[in-house]
Amino acid sequence: MALHEIKLPDLGEGVIEGEIVKWLVKVGDVITEDQALLDIMTDKATVTVPSPRAGKVTRVFGKEGEIAKVHHALVELEVDGASKPARASAPRPSGPRAKGSAPRAAAPQMVAPPPPASSPMAQAKATLSVVPSNENVLATPVTRRMARTHGIDLATVSGTGPQGRVLKKDVEAFMSTGSEAVAVSAPAPRFVSAPLASGAGDERIAIKGLRKKIAEKMVKSKFTAPHYTFVEEVDVTELVGLRTRLNQQVAKEKDAVKISFLPFFCKALVQAFKRYPTVNSNMDEARQELIVRGEYNIGIAAATPQGLTVPVVKQVDRWSLRGLAQEIARLGAAARDQKLRMEELTGGSFTITSLGQTGGLFATPIINHPETAIMGVHKMRKRPIVQEDESIVVRDMSMFSFSFDHRVIDGALGAEFAYEVIRYIERPELLFLDMA
Repeated sequence: MALHEIKLPDLGEGVIEGEIVKWLVKVGDVITEDQALLDIMTDKATVTVPSPRAGKVTRVFGKEGEIAKVHHALVELEVDGASKPARASAPRPSGPRAKGSAPRAAAPQMVAPPPPASSPMAQAKATLSVVPSNENVLATPVTRRMARTHGIDLATVSGTGPQGRVLKKDVEAFMSTGSEAVAVSAPAPRFVSAPLASGAGDERIAIKGLRKKIAEKMVKSKFTAPHYTFVEEVDVTELVGLRTRLNQQVAKEKDAVKISFLPFFCKALVQAFKRYPTVNSNMDEARQELIVRGEYNIGIAAATPQGLTVPVVKQVDRWSLRGLAQEIARLGAAARDQKLRMEELTGGSFTITSLGQTGGLFATPIINHPETAIMGVHKMRKRPIVQEDESIVVRDMSMFSFSFDHRVIDGALGAEFAYEVIRYIERPELLFLDMA
């Protein structure tokens, strides 16, 4: 019998860690190959990690709610025969896979032997107390070894690899500038929050799970992209009437999905993107490049018991209004049931967030990073409106708020884009001229 460690495999899309949501095995369990070990939550989705080998569980690393890092040990197994490198089973979404979709290919996982005590890596480990942690930086093992040996903080090195990964040549270029000595000095002081004392009747609620991931992503967006918000009132009277008439027709059909306002908003956005394509974009922070997307993939923020989730409707321009209504309803239900697949949470180029009938005049939505803009839709209510001839009429009115990344979308462009969207919402019949 031999002991074998199963490590957290690469989760893709630059993900370097995940929160342990639920252990599906315990010490003493005898498991089979491909048996589910645990559920891991990343900032994209919850995935289930299967076992690449059969054996008996002798140890598990980490408790539910703790963070597991990619390539770090998850489970120790007692296996038959000599220990050997095992294939790393790709994690799979915890929800059901799409019908007809193929399973992801397994990627090889190399188990490196521990370095000898006299190796440069071992010597570098002895100096870790004065070297900043590099664990949260994407880098190859060779690059990390070089950084430890020379006392370099990888966070200060510009990466030229995929997703900003720091390569060996990047560290060599950094060293050639004479900046090597900077890293071995004491790290810059950071603000550390002091724990707050509890009082009588207080309740402490741990920020974890999806709520923690939302918090991390919102902080990154707010402090990376300089936001500005443009707000305008919108006359939705014609849209309300059109939607009512369409739903009267839909109600006569068996098992038909009621059409919400969201399909109309999506179609209006597509028309505006065609005139202002740079708003339909992602910001590549690593390369400081704006990626203007060739597809219209719109995220629809959905409130769930676990927190805000943003499933993505792909290629919105290719859907009919009826098809969009069905797809949005399906994604919303999957979000509430925690059954969204990874591909249904990624690839967005713009987001709509709607407060529905909650109320409030307007809000300042936070951009869904790495997107560069977001549209907030607020409560529709009847209001008296003074027309150009000074007559007063009652109209259905709403407030729309658009937040933009000021690094790439100037104020004038943001306002022009917003008014183009509003034009199609106030005159929804225009959508049918170019609608797929």
